[in-house]
Amino acid sequence: MRVRDGDERLGAAELGEGLGERATLVQFSSAFCAPCRATRRVLTEVAGMVPGVSHVEIDAERHLDLVRRLDILKTPTVLVLDADGRIVRRATGQPRRADVIAALGEAV
Repeated sequence: MRVRDGDERLGAAELGEGLGERATLVQFSSAFCAPCRATRRVLTEVAGMVPGVSHVEIDAERHLDLVRRLDILKTPTVLVLDADGRIVRRATGQPRRADVIAALGEAV
């Protein structure tokens, strides 16, 4: 069953680590995905710039149950979670830094 954004909360149990104080950038990646490496750099940079925001990277191949539940169809996929773990934005492909910062505006 596909989870609609905003309908479910993700937390430490699903992510393998705690949520950011204000927001969390969740990146689904795969081993041989070149855009995933660039996405990691962008999200790490943004999380370092914005207080209370964390970046969590999830290996899609090792977490297939979560991938199916969230309807992740390609890597990289980025979910923006608010402080309560609700999905407020979703994007596929390599994001631009400005777009990530704008998406965070909806979460914080």
